[in-house]
Amino acid sequence: MSQGKSVNSERLTVNGRGRGGPVHRLLFTVHAFLFFITASLLGQVQDNSFLIEEAYNQESGVVQHISTFARPSGGDAWAYSFTQEWPLGGIRHQLSYTIPVQREGGGTGLGDVALNYRHQLLGNPEAATVFAPRLSLLLPTGAHEEGRGAGAVGLQTNLPLSLVLAPRLVTHWNAGATLTPSAKSPLGEEATTTSFNLGASAIWLLHPSFNLMMEALWLSTASVASAGQTVRDESLLLNPGIRGAFNLANDLQIVPGLAYTFGLGPDADEDALFVYLSFEHPFKRR
Repeated sequence: MSQGKSVNSERLTVNGRGRGGPVHRLLFTVHAFLFFITASLLGQVQDNSFLIEEAYNQESGVVQHISTFARPSGGDAWAYSFTQEWPLGGIRHQLSYTIPVQREGGGTGLGDVALNYRHQLLGNPEAATVFAPRLSLLLPTGAHEEGRGAGAVGLQTNLPLSLVLAPRLVTHWNAGATLTPSAKSPLGEEATTTSFNLGASAIWLLHPSFNLMMEALWLSTASVASAGQTVRDESLLLNPGIRGAFNLANDLQIVPGLAYTFGLGPDADEDALFVYLSFEHPFKRR
């Protein structure tokens, strides 16, 4: 089965302070590795990435439900998101939505909901080169006073490109931007913000149903500093992880995944545990 992915990568990281020590990281890696190695994995997992968007739309008659959870190594902040992806008649057109829930600054609540459209411009799940541009409408459903939303409607685009370099090696490349006119600060001051993202990942098919992953994501995020003025924060994230696939009755595929996000440079203290879970199944007879 192929899975589409049209989630906002910027919403999958949580700012936090503190970092786990080397023993903590080693134990996490060993436990995660043993979990997947000892599981009875069936079927091939193709494109369930974490921070990087892959260019595979949903196949006709198949829906996917994606949950992600990010928890920093220090503090009590966390972020959860739920994405549901639906093909629109076939693989060429896909609609989806993303609902984020965040805990930040001692408060918990809904973030800005994203409504997404993707067009499979090039390729298919079997092709070596796949390209599927996305356009998203960001709704101001999060409380900007609590730092969980932009306070205004925004537009986002992302250009995911997937390249199969070898039978066991696949890479994915992203470039995107987010524009929010009349974005608000927690105090209600307004300005237009423009944010950018660049990312890439490499997926090694150690086994068709068990993959090792390395993702890199650069974010340049603008926020409102005062009326008409913005401030920009830049971050570079490395996200090594693993994922596996379970194929069950009635064409149900379950894909769990684990990763640990390392912040580099100025954000080197923003390490976080990342958990992924996907359910994919037909919603009509194919």
